[in-house]
Parts: sequence; C-alpha cells; structure tokens
Amino acid sequence: MGHKKLIKFQAIDTYSNVLQYPENMQGNWNTFFKNENPITLELACGKGEYSVGLGREHKDHNYIGVDIKGNRIYRGAKTALTENLTNVAFLRINIGQITNYFAPGEVDAMWIVFSDPFLKKPKNRLTHARFLHAYQQVLKPGARINLKTDSIELYEFTLETIAEQGCTIHDNIADIYGKGKATGPLAIQTFYEKMHLEDGRTIYYICFSLPETEIVLTGRFDKRKVEEGVEASDH
Repeated sequence: MGHKKLIKFQAIDTYSNVLQYPENMQGNWNTFFKNENPITLELACGKGEYSVGLGREHKDHNYIGVDIKGNRIYRGAKTALTENLTNVAFLRINIGQITNYFAPGEVDAMWIVFSDPFLKKPKNRLTHARFLHAYQQVLKPGARINLKTDSIELYEFTLETIAEQGCTIHDNIADIYGKGKATGPLAIQTFYEKMHLEDGRTIYYICFSLPETEIVLTGRFDKRKVEEGVEASDH
C-alpha cells in the first residue's frame, strides 16, 4: 500500500462519520444520526461529492456514501467533518452485501453516480438485477433510484433491465447538459464528471423505482444463491 493511501486509511479509522463493516446497524441508522430524517444512499460514492453536496442543501435528510475503497471515502468524510455536516456519513462495505447493513424499508432513496460501467462484466453493474434485488430489500416501497453516468453502455443496459423488471421510470434524460436539465441535484458535479465534461462526453440520467413484485433473478443469480452470498462482490 502506498504511503498516501496508508495515511488516508489511518485517518478514516479515527473519523466519527466513517463506519467500516459495522455490526448491528440494521434498523439503527436514525439512532446513529440522532434523528428520524429520511436516509439516502450514494452507492459507489468515491470521493462522496454527492453525499456532501446533497447534505449541504438538505439538512433535514441524512446521506450515506457507500464504497469499498477507504482511500476514496477519505476525501468526502474529511470535508463533511470540516463543514460540520452531521447529516453526512460514509459506510465502507461491499455493496453486494448491503442487506446486512440496512433493515427493510430503512432507505428512502439511492444515487448511483458515475459508477464503473464494467464493460466486460455486466453482472457487476450496479443496476444489474442482482443488485436491484438487494436494493429492493432495503428501500421503502416506491423509493427512487437515480443513475447519472457518462457510459452509454450502462445507460442502455439500465433501461433494458428496468424494462424487463417492470420498474417505473420517472425521468429519462439522454443529455442533461444539452437539454439544460443540469439543475438542482443534477447540477452537483463529481471529480469524474468534470473530467468527462472537459472531454465533451454526454451525461445521461435515469430516475426509476422498483416494482411492487419481487425482482426476478435467474440462473446463478437466483434468489437462493443471492441469499447465500454467491456473486455478491461489487467492484
């Protein structure tokens, strides 16, 4: 491990707003935040720009950035502490095991912002049915999932998946900047988004909610195998 990474890992070990593989958190997040406010997750949060950005604007909501990479979480966690954003926290876990950390209906919304599109491994995409199945276990009925990406492959894959699963699409914008839709939460820019915009890439956005019926899993991702933890790792 590089010296800079080691320093970041040592730092987050001391941060009160970072939880690393915590135990007994299901159903207890509002106790952690000391309020009953709604909870929004930023999955594969990286530096946590969305968790921090949303937390600044909406003090009556709680935000949790989720990522496996502790050295990435460091930046957002440090910013939240510096700005005294008590409604922003970070959770270091494998996203495929999210049901171990949240109780049914404990989560009010999700953001997936510039996650790895896994061009060669679609099963690892965070909008694959196996992940939607896990999200369904922790989201409130009708809760919205927001995807923001520069990957046409992930965008089209997500549209195909949510159509197959009978999800409800609330918003679908194929070019948020070209159509002047980069306002409100969509105006928050991550480190990677700024780079992509400089390269002239198109930014896509989809907002959808999961069906009332159970997400359909087949083959190696069937319900039994998911519950046993098979193929549970993300990036």
